[in-house]
Amino acid sequence: MILSVLTYNIHKGFSSNNRQFVLHRIREQLRELDIDAALLQEVIGEHLSHANSIDDWPETSHFEFLADQVWPHYAYGKNAIADRRHHGNAILSKYPFSQWNNINVSPFKRASGSLLNGNINIPDLDKTIHLVNLHLGLLGMERRKQLAQLNKHLESVIQENDAVIIGGDFNDWSGKQVSRLLNTDFGFQEAFFTSNKCFARTFPARWPLFCMDRIYFRGMELESCTRLSGKGWQDFSDHIPLLARFNIT
Repeated sequence: MILSVLTYNIHKGFSSNNRQFVLHRIREQLRELDIDAALLQEVIGEHLSHANSIDDWPETSHFEFLADQVWPHYAYGKNAIADRRHHGNAILSKYPFSQWNNINVSPFKRASGSLLNGNINIPDLDKTIHLVNLHLGLLGMERRKQLAQLNKHLESVIQENDAVIIGGDFNDWSGKQVSRLLNTDFGFQEAFFTSNKCFARTFPARWPLFCMDRIYFRGMELESCTRLSGKGWQDFSDHIPLLARFNIT
C-alpha cells in the first residue's frame, strides 16, 4: 500500500506576493493530488477582521474549509495568537487519529513554532503511523531549543511507533542545522535527499534558494519525493510544497 504525505506552508492562504487571497485555489490544487495526509503550516483558525473585509473568506476555519468532504479527520494546533486572530499547524488525514496533541515550542506568543503530532491508523493493514507537523522559529538559537524538544518527543514515541513521519517548515537557512541536531540514533532519512541526493529548495517560491521544507521518515520504504513546482504552485504561497509517497506494506 502507498501512503502519500504532503508538507506545505500555505502562507495563511495568501499569494506569494501577499496581494491575493488564494485559499480556494489551494484547496482545488490539493484535491487534485489525491493525497492521504497533508501537513500544513500557517493555517488560519480565526481572523475576524479578514472575515469582515474579504468577500470569499470561508465561514469556517481554514483547516475545516480545506478538509471538507475529502479529509474527514483533522487536527489543528493554535500557536500564533493575537487580537481577534490566530493561526498554526494542521494535519488533514483520510485515516482516523487514535490520538493527537500540540506541543507549543515557541518562546514568543506571536510566533508559530509548534510540534503538532498524532497517530493515524491504517485499518486495512492494522498499522499505526506517528505524524509530526512542525514549524520551527526564525532564529538559530530558537531552533536549537526546538530541535532538542523534538528529539525528546521522538525518543518517547519511537518506543511504541516504528513508522514515523516528520514534515514541515524547518526554517533551516543554513541547510545544515537540522542534519546536525536531529538525533541520528533514531535512523531518520530525509525523503527528497534520499531521492535526489540534495535537499529541496522550496523558499521563496518564485525563486527557490533555501531548503526550508522537508519530510523525514523511518520504519517504511520511500517510493518517491517530489517538489511541486508546476501548475502555479509558485504563486499560491511563499513556499513550494513537497510530496512523498511511502510503501507501508
